[in-house]
Amino acid sequence: MTKSNAAEPRDIFFVSNSVNELGGITSWSHQMARLFSERGHRVHLVGVVPPPEGRVQELAPDAPFGTTTLYAEHPPSIAPVRGLKDKLNLVEQRRRAAREAGMREQAAKLSALFRAAKPGGVVIVTQVWAMEWVALADTAGLTVIGMSHESFDTCRKSSRFARVKRFYRDVDRMLTLTREDADRWIRQRMDNVGFMPNPLPFFPEVPSDRSRSYVASIGRLHEEKGVDLLLEAWAKVSPRHPDWTLRVYGSGEEEEALRKQAAELGITATVAWMGRTSDVPGALRESAVFALSSRGEGFPLAPMEAMATAVPCVAFDVAPGVHEIITDGVDGFLAPPGNITEFARHLDALMSDKELRDTMGEAARENIQRFSTEEIVGRWESLFALVER
Repeated sequence: MTKSNAAEPRDIFFVSNSVNELGGITSWSHQMARLFSERGHRVHLVGVVPPPEGRVQELAPDAPFGTTTLYAEHPPSIAPVRGLKDKLNLVEQRRRAAREAGMREQAAKLSALFRAAKPGGVVIVTQVWAMEWVALADTAGLTVIGMSHESFDTCRKSSRFARVKRFYRDVDRMLTLTREDADRWIRQRMDNVGFMPNPLPFFPEVPSDRSRSYVASIGRLHEEKGVDLLLEAWAKVSPRHPDWTLRVYGSGEEEEALRKQAAELGITATVAWMGRTSDVPGALRESAVFALSSRGEGFPLAPMEAMATAVPCVAFDVAPGVHEIITDGVDGFLAPPGNITEFARHLDALMSDKELRDTMGEAARENIQRFSTEEIVGRWESLFALVER
C-alpha cells in the first residue's frame, strides 16, 4: 500500500505492557505499527516494562517505528488494601508511596513523548495495565483509545474487569474485538465502546493443498491454550488414522506435563513436538487441518493465518471472536467449549474426507479476506477522524 493512499499523517503511539514480550498483542502492535508507517503515519511503540526472561520477541532490524521502554526493570508489586490493618501497615504504605512516585516519574516520560506530537495525534493503549501510566500522563490535545484484546467473558473472570471499567470509562473510545463484546460492555454502562477486529497477519500467495497428513496446533504451551484437551481429542481420533500426525508448534511451561499426558494416552508415536517456529506460513502450508483448542480467546490470529493458507479449522467456540472468524460448517467446524468428543468428531470428519477439506479450505481462504490489512487500516483511519478532539 503506497503513501499516496494514506489519510492525513498522524503521530500514533501504541502503549503496551511491553514492546517486545512474546505473544499476540506484541505481534498485533508491531503489524499495525508497520501498516500505519507504510501509510505515512509517524509511529512510536511504548512499553511500560521489559519482557520477562525467556519471553523476548526480537524486534525486526528494519522496523519503521521507534520504541521506548519506561522502566529498566519491573517495579515492585503491591498488595491490594483490605481493611484497616492494611491501611495502617507502615511498610506497605512506604512501598505504595514509592511505587506511586515511580509511576509519576515514568508517566512524565510519556508526557514528554506525547507533547512532541503534532495536532491530530492518537494514543492507542493495548492493555489496561499500561493505561494506569497513560492516565497519569498529559494527553491534552490527543485522542486516547483503550483496547481490550480479550473476550468480555475472559475479562470478567479476571482482575482486569474492574480496571477496564475504571480506566477506560473516560477515554475517547474503548475498542473490543467484536460487536458482540462491545454490546456487553455497553450494557455495563460504558457509553464510549466500539469494536475493531484484528487484521490478517499475512495472506500467502501459495496456500496449502491439504494433501499431507498433518493436523497443526500453534500457540504457547499454556493451560489457557488447551493443548491437554487437544491431546484427549487426538487419542479418540488417531487410532482411526494411524498415518496422520498431530504437530504441536510452541513452547511453554506446560510442555513436560503435556508430553507426559501424551505418553499416558498412548499417542506419543503420532504427536510431534515441533517447538517454536519462526516460519508459521511454512508450517501451515504443510498442514491439512488446524486445531484451536483454547479455553479462552479474544480474536485469535492463528486460525486467521490457517484460513488464509486455505487450511480448515476445528475450534472450541470459546469467544465471540472465534465464531466471528470461523463459520461453523462452512469454512471450519466449531465445538462447544470443552466438548472433546465433538471436537474429535470434527477432526475425524476433515481427516477422513479430502473433498470436504478442499471445499472448506477454499471457502476459508475466500471468507477471511474480509479482514484484509487494507480493510482494517482504513477502518482505523476513519475512526481517528471520527473521534478527533
